[in-house]
Amino acid sequence: MADELRLTIEKLVYGGDGLAHADGNTVFVPYVLPGEEVRAATKTKKKKLIWAELLEVTKAAKERGRANCPHFQKCGGCHYQHIPAAEQLRLKKEILRETLSRLGGIAWDGAIIEHSAEQYGYRNRAQWAVRSGMPRALGYFLPESSVIVPIDECPVLSPRLTQTFLQLQEMARSGVLPVGIQEIEAFADSNDEKIALNVAFEKFSKPAAELAAAFSAHLPQLEALLLLDKKKDRFELTGPGYLVHEAGGYKFRVSHLSFFQVNRFLIEDLLKTVTANAKGGLALDLYSGVGFFTLPLAKTFRKVVSVDANLAATRDLYANAEAAGVEVTTHNEHVEDFLKKTQEKADLVILDPPRAGLGAEAARMLAELGVAEIVYLSCDPSTLARDLAVLTGSPRMSKEVSALSVRYEITEMHLFDLFPQTFHIETLVRLRRIP
Repeated sequence: MADELRLTIEKLVYGGDGLAHADGNTVFVPYVLPGEEVRAATKTKKKKLIWAELLEVTKAAKERGRANCPHFQKCGGCHYQHIPAAEQLRLKKEILRETLSRLGGIAWDGAIIEHSAEQYGYRNRAQWAVRSGMPRALGYFLPESSVIVPIDECPVLSPRLTQTFLQLQEMARSGVLPVGIQEIEAFADSNDEKIALNVAFEKFSKPAAELAAAFSAHLPQLEALLLLDKKKDRFELTGPGYLVHEAGGYKFRVSHLSFFQVNRFLIEDLLKTVTANAKGGLALDLYSGVGFFTLPLAKTFRKVVSVDANLAATRDLYANAEAAGVEVTTHNEHVEDFLKKTQEKADLVILDPPRAGLGAEAARMLAELGVAEIVYLSCDPSTLARDLAVLTGSPRMSKEVSALSVRYEITEMHLFDLFPQTFHIETLVRLRRIP
């Protein structure tokens, strides 16, 4: 039997766990709150670090509430359903400050402006694993596992995604869903009416046209379907190949393999906050995707240069700019490669990198551009801390980086709660070059 631990939770840390100490070890436990007393069982141990499973809350925090979803603590998709909305935001701001300070030496004592909306029904995109064993079913992977947990409901999905999931689940359980499917990704448009699906097969069990017909027959809301035969590395497309999202008076074509923000309630607020008062001669939009920030920037800057390595997204950006009647200079390449060679003298840089962030070297190259203002949208406080340490000249950085002549100071910080019920934190940081 695994070692049983009796713990008092000291705080929450980024990643969804609570932190405690026992016998000289640091222990991480999920689904808890600060101040709670719990029983937990050791799952893994590495040196003085223990990851434990929650067995029982023996003394609950007064903030603890009831989860909305019967699958909470089983499917692993949500981490905070036991925490009321206001407390989730308070804790996330606390975690953000602590992470920036501990990993980047960034002491931000100013306000963190909150942006939140509905706590459930917000997701416009989801991925479901398909269990091939009998009975067949859709579900989510257990945390850190290849085991699929079938589910009957998922309260964070939009109404149209919820309907689509139930239809697909019925197809699976009734034997109508084509065999050989490993994963299905579904994406809803901004009106939450039409659906696009990406369906990954180990290999096609029937001709692609027959497979597509099976989905179309049971999903009247299906607008576009992309089938992938992994064995042959072959795609088959049915329909236009994209959905349209509207935000801020702009229309964005979003193809099957392009990224778009998943919280349908905060998209407009995010667009307006990032581009607020942005105007000038030249703007750089790094990790530009389908042009979410590029299009509004093109209305207020004489020139906009966008950079993204995703070819599908770059093609969408071309189409979106043409439809909006704006001119954009696009670079379909990695941001690091662009920064190595660019001679552009920009007034503003907006960047929205993936979870890995910029990276210390790319952050150094960005700093050396000497841009007056940088707006950094981050989905990971840990990598944000590293990148901000470079841009602000934190003493945590190496001698090579600390020798940079250009320094930035933080002027604003926003927390967008794009993923309620989860540990994920979206941070918007506005930086100004120090003269």
